[in-house]
Amino acid sequence: MARTDEFIRDVELYSANNYYPLPIVIEKGEGVWVYDVEGRKYLDMLSAYSALNQGHRHAKIIGALLEQAGKVTLTSRAFHNETMGTFLKKLCLMTGYAKALPMNTGAEAVETALKAARKWGLVKKGVPENKGEIIVCENNFHGRTVTIVSFSTEKQYRYGFGPFTPGFVSVPFGDGEALEQAITENTVAILAEPIQGEGGVLVPPAGYLTKMRELATSHNVLLMLDEIQTGLGRTGKLFAYQYEDAKPDVLILGKALGGGVYPVSAMLASDDVMDVFGPGDHGSTFGGNPLGSAVGMAALEVIEEENLVEKAYELGQYFREALEKMQSPFVKEVRGKGLLIGVEIKPEHGTARPFCERLMELGLLCKETHDYTIRFAPPLTITKEEIDWSLEKIAKVLS
Repeated sequence: MARTDEFIRDVELYSANNYYPLPIVIEKGEGVWVYDVEGRKYLDMLSAYSALNQGHRHAKIIGALLEQAGKVTLTSRAFHNETMGTFLKKLCLMTGYAKALPMNTGAEAVETALKAARKWGLVKKGVPENKGEIIVCENNFHGRTVTIVSFSTEKQYRYGFGPFTPGFVSVPFGDGEALEQAITENTVAILAEPIQGEGGVLVPPAGYLTKMRELATSHNVLLMLDEIQTGLGRTGKLFAYQYEDAKPDVLILGKALGGGVYPVSAMLASDDVMDVFGPGDHGSTFGGNPLGSAVGMAALEVIEEENLVEKAYELGQYFREALEKMQSPFVKEVRGKGLLIGVEIKPEHGTARPFCERLMELGLLCKETHDYTIRFAPPLTITKEEIDWSLEKIAKVLS
């Protein structure tokens, strides 16, 4: 443990104390497996919060990264580059949207969507300037910027970071009636996650996303879905909204769009929404850069070529059913879709953290979310045999 302790000591000395990681130092990764600095092997059941849907260091994605790095990595949007247009065309055709605006991180893509909705409300819907309201859901997680934490309902995410950005109305997640009552003449958009990942893998009642879509349409309001964690195959559909008739006006993507090797995000929308932006209205030095675009293109191709969406659906169903059959005395509920699964621990047995620590000791890496939920979200490249291996370890800890 000498090397592990040494690395952790340096982090504790020189890094801000804004994370509470498990006491492991990862040195390398391959597919669904990672290795620590002591040479121990672990199955990654977190996938960097769904950024590694294609697995660690996928050969095709790394190849695209290296090939592009040998030519040009950054031009800024002051000039055109040869990879961005091809990437965005692929992204739009794959998702069914007219246009995409490339950014880097998920939070940047959310901020872009918020700006688009507010300006659309002004210039297209006629809401008075600075009066536009966006409805959000309680227990949401859309990022960490000041504007985004302004509409968080998690006290820790907000404490000390005010004053906050106005213009947001919060309603209970999954409550269609509360959503309908919150819409006013100044409402410009509804922003939601189809499944709340950070909130504890919370799946809304059947029909809720359809209700959102219907309300948005009938009230001339934009439906904006944050599929940064749920998108690109994670839930067993290309996008989680496809479980219902709920295609959003604005789709927000990130994480797995960069294949786990480079930050790539995007906001996708119709011409009607996207043309509120003119030159100089919004931008990003790195957004749409040649390196990110080449990586994003490869990341999308891997999802298609390896049928990762279908794999996530089938293996997710198998994994969830096996967890439910354990009938653990510690478990309150198993929930999720595809390979995004939450196992909630009964409060009387303490938090989920000790369970995650014990699983780590057995060679399986996962992380607690919202104190009481263990999140299982392996790379979509995982095999049935690897899931069976992990189920043996989980059974030991939950029995």
